[in-house]
Amino acid sequence: MFQSEYQQRLLPGVAVGKKEDIDLRCIPTRAGNHWNRNFVNAPGDSNVYESSVYSCLLRNEFLDENITSLENCEQTAQVHAQTDDFRDRHNRIFGFASGSSSPVRTPFANISESSQRLLSIFKRPMRRLPRRPYKILDAPELQDDFYLNLIDWSSKNTLAVGLGCSVYLWSAVSGQVTRLCDFNNEDNLITAVSWHGEGRQVAIGTQSGYVTIWDAENQKQINRLEEHSARVTALAWCGNRLASGSRDRSILQRDIRNPPTHITRCLRGHKLEVCGLQWSPSNRYLASGGSDNRLLVWTDDWPEPIYAFDEHKAVVKALGWSPHKSGLLASGGGSADRCLRFWNVLTGKLVKCINTGAQISNLAWARDSRELVTTHGHAQPQVIAWRYPSLKQMARLSGHTQRVLHLSVSPDNESIVTGGADETLRFWTVFTKQKISKEPNSVLRLFKGIR
Repeated sequence: MFQSEYQQRLLPGVAVGKKEDIDLRCIPTRAGNHWNRNFVNAPGDSNVYESSVYSCLLRNEFLDENITSLENCEQTAQVHAQTDDFRDRHNRIFGFASGSSSPVRTPFANISESSQRLLSIFKRPMRRLPRRPYKILDAPELQDDFYLNLIDWSSKNTLAVGLGCSVYLWSAVSGQVTRLCDFNNEDNLITAVSWHGEGRQVAIGTQSGYVTIWDAENQKQINRLEEHSARVTALAWCGNRLASGSRDRSILQRDIRNPPTHITRCLRGHKLEVCGLQWSPSNRYLASGGSDNRLLVWTDDWPEPIYAFDEHKAVVKALGWSPHKSGLLASGGGSADRCLRFWNVLTGKLVKCINTGAQISNLAWARDSRELVTTHGHAQPQVIAWRYPSLKQMARLSGHTQRVLHLSVSPDNESIVTGGADETLRFWTVFTKQKISKEPNSVLRLFKGIR
């Protein structure tokens, strides 16, 4: 029936008697097989997360390892890989060989407390971000100047872009392009644009140092604000209040309902050009960054900055307040710094810091998830999506051939637009519209069926 070479491999058989005469078999231990490692290394397209969880469960139940998180699982796997490789070469020859005894458990025993904790961990579903922009627009005369802020996306879904001496409006709904204003007769370059929160008015900073406010619907200038002695490179709205930062090192706050010459506050704390301004979501704090490598935090009830952070080693232009945690401020440094830092302005302490490896020109938080994006210049002209607070990179989006200088987020908070020194505008899908609240449907969820 069998060839001779197969007969030599057969083990002597034992005649099976009656059912009641059969003794219970002793199932040999299989700890030496290292199924926990072989399962992860086995080929296939199974979910990576579930494979890691299952591997940790095997270690907890059969090897008595106290693993309660995937981070601990990865560290333990590295130790096993370094110490058990030589022993595995011998144990794999005989499938029932054992390197150590397994803990005895009855078939009716519950899983260990460590495994219960592991299975109860909330797992956020991983999203795959498109690596290419869904739209590219030409932007001739988009200035290659790190200190400027030349694009802004309004709540009415209209993008304002400063090109040379003109400001253009692009409707994301109809795709129509309109030239709002032109200062070519004055040879006056556009240096900053910023929409009012309602999306009807847009503030425009110029090389000459004055700020104009325009009615976008009627394409009419409604105000002209002067008093700055040098170019205006940063603008930030807070209701009807407008803050403007300039190369003259000052920050002016005005209420646009007052006469143009009326200045509410004049803030002086920077030693060089002010190139970043950002109000907190509560409108209580104003963050300012400058080419003096300083990050300042201001409040309405104090004439001096309440905090002056000097940790950055280069220009601080990229600023962003977290919409999820009160008082959490992110800042990014220029070429000589390249660090993304997170501050708690309630305590004045540095929370986190990571070196991104490239000049940081802008950053923006997601409204509906704990994520943010940064744009980068020299060394790596790209966009990076981060998950907070782990600061793990979700994706690196490449496409710009030169440094990425400008960034704005769409009103639905799903897309971003970036402007580069390559004179292009690129539109990316990065964030999600709705909060991620559902857990993955997996058999490894311990409390899946409990109500």
